[in-house]
Amino acid sequence: MVDLTNLSIAEAAPMLRARKLSPIELTRAYLERITRLNSKLNCYITVMSESALADAHRAEEEITAGKYRGPLHGIPIGLKDLIETAGVLTTAASGVLKNNVPKHDAAVVERLRNAGAVILGKLNLHEFAYGGSGVISYYGAVKNPWNTGHITGGSSSGSAAAVAAGLCCAAIGTDTAGSIRLPASCCGIVGHKPSYGLVSSWGVIPLSWSYDHVGPMTRTVTDAALMLDVLAGPDVRDFTSREYPKRQYAAALDDTSLAKVRVGMPRQPLYQDLDPEVSAAVEQALKVLASAGAELHDFEIPENPDRTASTTESYAYHTAYLPAHADEYQPATLQRIKTGEKYSATDYILKKRELEITRRMFASVFESVDLIVSPTVPSLPPSFDELEKDPSKLRPAELLMLRNTRPFNVLGWPTTSVPCGFSKSGLPIGLQIAAASGRDDMALRAAHAYEQHTDWHTRRPTL
Repeated sequence: MVDLTNLSIAEAAPMLRARKLSPIELTRAYLERITRLNSKLNCYITVMSESALADAHRAEEEITAGKYRGPLHGIPIGLKDLIETAGVLTTAASGVLKNNVPKHDAAVVERLRNAGAVILGKLNLHEFAYGGSGVISYYGAVKNPWNTGHITGGSSSGSAAAVAAGLCCAAIGTDTAGSIRLPASCCGIVGHKPSYGLVSSWGVIPLSWSYDHVGPMTRTVTDAALMLDVLAGPDVRDFTSREYPKRQYAAALDDTSLAKVRVGMPRQPLYQDLDPEVSAAVEQALKVLASAGAELHDFEIPENPDRTASTTESYAYHTAYLPAHADEYQPATLQRIKTGEKYSATDYILKKRELEITRRMFASVFESVDLIVSPTVPSLPPSFDELEKDPSKLRPAELLMLRNTRPFNVLGWPTTSVPCGFSKSGLPIGLQIAAASGRDDMALRAAHAYEQHTDWHTRRPTL
């Protein structure tokens, strides 16, 4: 007997197309698993059982009629619950929006529906995506499927845990400082932060417009590329949208050679202060890349610790809810939001200008390297006990976990996290691969090439 919830998109899609597998059967398998396991992990805020089965019936009818839409047709997918869905609760994991029912689908939901995907439901997250732990939520913390005593990382906590635990075939997350890649690393899955503006964020509740990215979270790199083929493209409704040369992301994976690919390793600061087990796993991963033909070079990337633009934009968005709804936020979230009120319009404009100059200036680094590789997260995911004993450790832990991912939001470069090992205690470790803006195909191709030489992505948590 095949466990249908173990199938990747790339495995399920040809079976669905050939009618060897029914979208209804596949969707029911996921809904049954959600019913059985969600209470242990707290991944879903809203399960859309009725509409998901309606999506599945529609997909089966279309496929039977020869109207196959592509690899996502009939594939059950979960959405981070700050992605708007018409007629369905969208909360951003906050009491502020506990009754919020949008009238429109977000652009990424439109694209998924047009591709024939089945939408399973809305996934838990760190409240308003304002944190890297996944602990702070009106609906409670999400638990790591590999060890439920540990955190998932955030903010796309429910998305990462649901994919890892087989509660959806794939998910959509968002990433402002690492919120796709950090939980992907902590939960042993693939997470891809696209080039800034490649995927529309229209209809996605923002954290910071200048840094927000929307992207796929999957079990394999191939699945991430298949999703990006559907999600990518300009959108006039999204003022952050950018038009890049059109690329075929899944097709790019056919080339698994890394011969003469120049890999930069930013030893300072991204390899500093690593957990010893993270360091060992990443050094072994570098050897795998070298054995596949990659040329390794020590390298530097810029540090930009300033948060003026992001915190000001967050505060600006939340002024619509403050002060009337201040008591409905989780206290830690409210505190973070209010850090933006001290900045003036002049402060913001100057820092926004500085950000745009930085993005243009540092594009030249790819004259000397093709890719940048580092640990995704410097540390292993902390335990709940550790954080509960000393709550003051939460913010420092988050800042450390986000240290290696944040620079790529500043620069807007496409970046993929791929599993590269496990600690002795069984917690996942991730490898981060970045490429030049608009070259998502390069980052995904390298991640796929690495994946083909290892079996980390084939492992599943026991629940």
